Amino acid sequence: MPRVPLLDAHTASPDSQALLVQIHTAFGATPNMFKAVAHSPAALKSMWGSFAAFSHGVLDAKLTEKIAVAVAQRNACEYCLAAHVALGRKAGASAEEMAAAQMGEASDARTTAALRFALKLVDARGQVADADVQALRAVGFGDAEVVEILAHVALNLFTNYVNVAFAVPVDFPAVPLRRAA
Repeated sequence: MPRVPLLDAHTASPDSQALLVQIHTAFGATPNMFKAVAHSPAALKSMWGSFAAFSHGVLDAKLTEKIAVAVAQRNACEYCLAAHVALGRKAGASAEEMAAAQMGEASDARTTAALRFALKLVDARGQVADADVQALRAVGFGDAEVVEILAHVALNLFTNYVNVAFAVPVDFPAVPLRRAA
């Protein structure tokens, strides 16, 4: 049972209603996460605006979904894990690629470096070293991409915390959290 009621376009404030309609149009349904956040029009606008902005970013959708899956796994966020595995598959990632990303792994050096950096940001609470950024540059990431990796981690922390703290019911096909070998 969620810790905050889930609002919809009929029960939310007028400021949140318009955003919920946009979200519903984009997904064909309104995911429960957005219904929980709709209590605060400012928070909903921030979250939805970030997703919209990143759709025009320099990182491709497959990589950003792999980052989201790795961060969700690390934060034990079943909601985001399920949502981003589904979105990653829609972006063209295989089931095997998404399972590897869930554990912070990938078959190519570039994705591996991005996932390692993302997880270092989570684990070290942003306290990374010059060498961590240099590892991204060594596999071809430029400054815009490095900044976007960090920004995706920050957005995913926001969404993970919303879903875990408010016990938002998962409304995507469930994906079990995995234990490290």
